[in-house]
Amino acid sequence: MSGERIEISVVQGSILEVDVSVIVNAANSLGIMGGGVAGVIKRAAGAEVEEEARRQAPIPVGRAVLTSGGKTRYQHIIHAPTMPEPAMRIDPHNVALATRAVLALADDRGFTSVAMPGMGTGVGGVSREEAAALMVKEIKAYPAKTLRSVVLVDVAPAMVQAWRKSL
Repeated sequence: MSGERIEISVVQGSILEVDVSVIVNAANSLGIMGGGVAGVIKRAAGAEVEEEARRQAPIPVGRAVLTSGGKTRYQHIIHAPTMPEPAMRIDPHNVALATRAVLALADDRGFTSVAMPGMGTGVGGVSREEAAALMVKEIKAYPAKTLRSVVLVDVAPAMVQAWRKSL
């Protein structure tokens, strides 16, 4: 059955502690896992996850790739670039493209739940409010086949508030 509504929940905390099938790294097209959420995931997962992502680069904005979960509790990590190179300011539309790429890959691979951080809100420079609105809009519009739940998770209370406001 296609076109199911996806349940959206918002959690303040670490993406590494959410009970989901797969987590998302807000990436760059080169697959380099530097600061922010990528750095947190890399430290937990191990360098091999970054190496797997870099082997699949360049990853265009609007596409996503799957790697193992490394040493995390997750079997897989989805890497969805919001920017071509590390530490770039981005167009807010990239947040929508990256969110859609995550949903499509998760759905294609048969995952039922995914955790996503605020996309493009760090070095990307997109305001939390704008990123939240774009992410929620994409999730609500997505015609899911297997994906049932998206957990929006961030350590920043302001990001959590922005998502709650958008919902």
